[in-house]
Parts: sequence; C-alpha cells; structure tokens
Amino acid sequence: MSDVLALTQALLACESVTPARGPVFDVLEAALRPLGFQVDRFVVGEAPDGPVENLLALRGSGGPHIAFAGHLDVVPPGPGWTSGAFEPEVRGDLLYGRGAVDMKGAIAAFVAATAQVEGPGTISLLITGDEEGPALYGTRALIDRMAGRGIRPDACLVGEPTSAARLGDMMKIGRRGSVNIWIDVPGRQGHVAYPHLADNPIPRLVAALAEIDAIVLDEGTDWFQPSNIEVTDITVGNPSTNVIPASASARLSIRFNDLHRGEELGARIAAIVHRHAPEAIVTPKVSGEAFLTEPGALSATLAASIEACTGITPELSTTGGTSDARFLAAVCPVIEFGLVNATMHKLDEAVAVSDLRALTAIYADFLRRSFG
Repeated sequence: MSDVLALTQALLACESVTPARGPVFDVLEAALRPLGFQVDRFVVGEAPDGPVENLLALRGSGGPHIAFAGHLDVVPPGPGWTSGAFEPEVRGDLLYGRGAVDMKGAIAAFVAATAQVEGPGTISLLITGDEEGPALYGTRALIDRMAGRGIRPDACLVGEPTSAARLGDMMKIGRRGSVNIWIDVPGRQGHVAYPHLADNPIPRLVAALAEIDAIVLDEGTDWFQPSNIEVTDITVGNPSTNVIPASASARLSIRFNDLHRGEELGARIAAIVHRHAPEAIVTPKVSGEAFLTEPGALSATLAASIEACTGITPELSTTGGTSDARFLAAVCPVIEFGLVNATMHKLDEAVAVSDLRALTAIYADFLRRSFG
C-alpha cells in the first residue's frame, strides 16, 4: 500500500462524506504502520456535526519535525457520475472518484513519499474527517491532542489542491479570513393602508446595507487581494401584497486579508446596522482569520523541490477560500501544495495518474531537503 495509485484507489473506495470515520481511516492506518508510524486515532463530537474521526501519526524523533495535514472527508458526490463516485476507475490517463484531488490523492502521495525517505528527524500526519463540514471536531481537536502530548511541528505542509492549470504552478503561503454575519431587523406588522400603525423594517435594513455596500475595506497588500463584503441573502418572507412585514433579515460574507480581524469587522458591521435599526440583532461568526507565512526557507525549499521534479517555478499565492491551514498557522509555519484543483467538488472528479506519481516525487524531495 505504499504505491501511490493503489493507496489512492483504496482510499477512494471508502465512502467518507463529511463527517467521516471508520473504514477510510482503517485503510490509512494499514498503510502507515508498516512504514514505522505510530498511529493515534480518536473520535470526538456529536451529531449533527459529528462524530468525527481524526488520526495523528508519528515516525522518528528529534528535529526537524515536518508535519503533513489533510482530510479524508469529502463532499457528497451527487447524481450523474459516469461511474460510481466511490468505485475508483482508471480511464485513459485519469483516476476517477470523489476525493481524487480533494484530497485523498495528496494524502496517498505523502504516505508513498515517506516510504522513500529515511534519516533523522520526525514526520507526522495530521488527518481529519471534518474539513469539508463545520470543522468543529477536526484539525482543532488534532491541535489540542498534539498540545496534550507535547508535540509541536517545526513546519507543516497541507496537501490541498493548490495547482491551477499544471501540477506545480501554484502554492499557497496564506489565506484570507472569513466572517459571516446574520442581520435581523424587527418591525411591527400592519396593513399597508395604515402605515402609521405599523413599523416597516425593510427601509432600515436597506439603508444599512447601502452603507455597508459602500465600504472599501482596503486596497489589498503585497500578498493579499483587497478584502470584500458581499450580501449573500435578503429575506422578508412576506406572501401578502397588503401587509407591512414584521421583520427583515440579511446575511453578509466578508473575506478579508491580514489587515483585519474577524471580530473587529463584525463589530463594525453591527455599529452601522444599529445606527439605522437600534433593535436589530447582528450575529457574526468568524470561520477563520487571515494568515500569512512570509516567503522564506519553507517556501523556498518546497519551490526547489517542485522545480527539480517538474521544471516549473510555482507562484506564491493567497487566493481562494479557507482551509484547515487557518488553524495550523497558530502552531507553526504553514504552506499548502497539492494537485490540480480543476475537478474538485465536481462530477467525475479525477486526477492524472502521472500527477500522483509526480506529487509523490515532490513530497519525497521536499522531505529530503527539509532533513538536510
């Protein structure tokens, strides 16, 4: 099971829609133990967002300690697949299956890479079954588990599918933060012909949203694009044409760079809303703060491995959505690199078999360079 194609196929054959546990972790553990890894599996959380299984595997001792983080859970496949989403099939040069690129293929590549690398230092795998979902019981629980055991990596590589057009063309050195905000403006229901006896919440909500929409948070930074605020939902739920509604609601999503903090943005939005609607309820939920791993030794080492194995110089980027790197950035320097992301979350998700082998070579070269 140290062959990257065989291990990827075995992982893909396990139905592991988030929150994941059980058989898919059995497959990974069976591949790791013969390679000398000590495996710690644990389950946390309750329904509806759990239970979630996590796996912490370690091999070696002393420094440097290089960690690899990833997730075995996948998004629901949906109908319409050419072959079964959990029946991996090689057709031509491609291996098909849900999770092929996001991100069972990268996990298999890293495991296969560790089979090629020996020497001093520590290698760990931090694998969760809760990345595609709320991420309540996944990587954060792994971080707590490591802290309880006194484990702290020197650097972490996250195997998310970061490549855009060709394997090796992009790595992530940071990610924007994310905060969602729910706004509920109360009013007083009444007949439209007697507006003085009612209180319409819609004009106050619209005025607040207009002021929010006019905000320019920043112009971007050297490594981050400008932060943006988007209105993602407006709800009144009024089926009648002659009734002033009793309430109106909206939802915002803010993606922000490292000039901001999620809590501060939530407070700023709340202040605007309350100027227009003092009785409004504003509920922010920060799903992750922005982080940046400044270009340096870690990114240079990975870039050298990518160039050596593919001939491509990777772009250093902070684009895209969030990942579990947002949690790991508080533990150690973090960088993300993995397969081409063109088919992730799509029907007939697929990875080029040659990319699986090339990614294995990149990861192995990265480990050798990291261990000197």
